Amino acid sequence: MSLSLSLFTLLCVVGISIGQLLFKKAAAALPAALSLGAVVTNGWLLAALALYGVTTLAWIWVLRHAPLHLAYPFMGLAFLIVPTLAWLLLGEPLHWRTLAGGALIMAGVALASTS
Repeated sequence: MSLSLSLFTLLCVVGISIGQLLFKKAAAALPAALSLGAVVTNGWLLAALALYGVTTLAWIWVLRHAPLHLAYPFMGLAFLIVPTLAWLLLGEPLHWRTLAGGALIMAGVALASTS
């Protein structure tokens, strides 16, 4: 996989990861008594869905240009990116086990993405 394709693939994973944070914000903003109006006017949810839509189209482009066995391991990076962003942006705890697991995932992605 070329460097530019690898970077674009990583950008897709970051987009998906940011989408997860937006979904978390959307969930927190919803009232206890759920209504259709509350859902369709939830800006966090609309932003998350829009980002997921764009990222899905970008992912399809990646899959057109890269073999799945090389592109898909990058998705594992979300298991490290999401908790790290949640810690940085949402104040959620970040445990050493998450970081250790993320390091193992990164090693796996590096191993799997080599030709």
